[in-house]
Amino acid sequence: MLDKTKKDWWKSAVVYQIYPKSFQDTTGSGVGDIPGIIRRLDYLQTLGIDVIWLSPVCASPQVDNGYDISDYRDIDPMFGTLADMRRLIAEAKRRGIGIMMDLVLNHTSDRHPWFVQARQGRENPYHDYYVWRDGQPGRLPNGMQAVFGGPAWEWVPEVGQYYFHQFAPQQPDLNWENPAVRREIYDMILWWMDQGVEGFQLDVIDQIAKDPDLEITCNGPRLHEFLRELSTETFQKGCLVTVGEAWGADIPRARLCSAPDGSELSMVFQFEQMVLDQQPGKEKWDLAPLPFVKMKQSFARWQQGLHGCGWNSLFLNNHDLPRIVSRWGNDGAYRVRSAKLLAIMLHGMQGTPYIYQGEELGMTNIRLPIEQYQDLEIRNFYQKRRAEGCPEEEILRSIYAKGRDNARTPMQWNAGPGAGFTTGTPWLPVNPNYREINAQAEMADPDSVFACYQKLIALRKRYPVFVEGDFALHEAEHPRLFVYERSLGEEKLLVVCNFGDEATPWKAPDPWKNAQVLIENCPRQEGALQPWEARILYCGKQ
Repeated sequence: MLDKTKKDWWKSAVVYQIYPKSFQDTTGSGVGDIPGIIRRLDYLQTLGIDVIWLSPVCASPQVDNGYDISDYRDIDPMFGTLADMRRLIAEAKRRGIGIMMDLVLNHTSDRHPWFVQARQGRENPYHDYYVWRDGQPGRLPNGMQAVFGGPAWEWVPEVGQYYFHQFAPQQPDLNWENPAVRREIYDMILWWMDQGVEGFQLDVIDQIAKDPDLEITCNGPRLHEFLRELSTETFQKGCLVTVGEAWGADIPRARLCSAPDGSELSMVFQFEQMVLDQQPGKEKWDLAPLPFVKMKQSFARWQQGLHGCGWNSLFLNNHDLPRIVSRWGNDGAYRVRSAKLLAIMLHGMQGTPYIYQGEELGMTNIRLPIEQYQDLEIRNFYQKRRAEGCPEEEILRSIYAKGRDNARTPMQWNAGPGAGFTTGTPWLPVNPNYREINAQAEMADPDSVFACYQKLIALRKRYPVFVEGDFALHEAEHPRLFVYERSLGEEKLLVVCNFGDEATPWKAPDPWKNAQVLIENCPRQEGALQPWEARILYCGKQ
């Protein structure tokens, strides 16, 4: 069990992300809930994780799956009560697991009491809690577009102004230039800290310092000033883990955010590797093969760029990304082996690993009829492309590959009705492969994807080189091999991964020929790596 009173304890931790709506239902409603998470804490303790990152559970109209918060200090009734949340915090802590809240500080719901007041008049003290600009109906302040499509401005006749929203119209952006807004946010965070929360994930935090007049939404000029004040007023009053979602982060910015002095955050989520298959000038939906050499060189840049002066978050999946075994692996004949390879590749690096629910089982993407998808982004994309005259087959192919609902299908607990997720009708269909891919079967199989993750988590706790070692990329231009070395004094790791369905000639170099194998995903063959083979070799102290 980690000592979470120690500074930087989170460097040795492994985080597990739960999307509560799809984790475990206890009421038959078809929607997961907080008592369901409590029911599955022993499973997570068996896996070996240290922190649960809980996707939003605060009160919300659920326009954007909880990322439109209407009350920061209450729980959405679909998930339970504040008493349930307090019980989850206590029960998790009893098992050595901390709770990381997901906070949306860039915007609120339009039903938040602040915004209800803000739209009543320009003289209302809450009006300046949001970003407004003068204009006339049908005459927008500028041409800025929202992430989910359409203009980023919404007209309010009562005040004769437009408010700014980077996402859905029901998600008005907060005005961080207003000290009163910042104070409200700090007091709310301190309140959650008093409830026993051990960390926070900060949604799109690099967008809080916006300047819509200059069409700046990301990495605004006051971003780091705001982050330092936020940290001083809240996080530094405890021993917390904090991670900021930062789609616009580069290495220099990530160094500032995750500086070892703790002046801002513990780390950021950066997405450079996750958008490498997006072609310049194209939308995320346009399909392209993974540029494998660029991918491993990108990982290497971040590993070396933050070593000793910042901290990496390590992730391949989350609630906004498709299942990685379907995206970068082979979710057919080599599903188990490629799921293990992706885990070994990632967990051998320096940083804090994040496991998204079901990743430890090798869960895959799903294919649904368009009317069964629930995600706002998918629906908007479908309507836009249909209006442009795109064939439905082509649109669905993109959704099958990259849609966010791929990650949001219910957790597959067993081969029984509803995959053990619910006794009712699930809010999103269960993947039909749940009879073959489920937690009960994997926990009973010592050679399962679950067992691989379990072992990787234990290795991180045992060998300091996983946490502190430096990084060197080998075979930088090889089209299939991802090979890297980690070093810390006498301890060394060599991580070897063969991406693809072909065997690849490879022999362990000196001094690795007689090295200890810490983990591998298939039996070895002399002189070659099998399709999707991965292993970690170790030299050093036993």
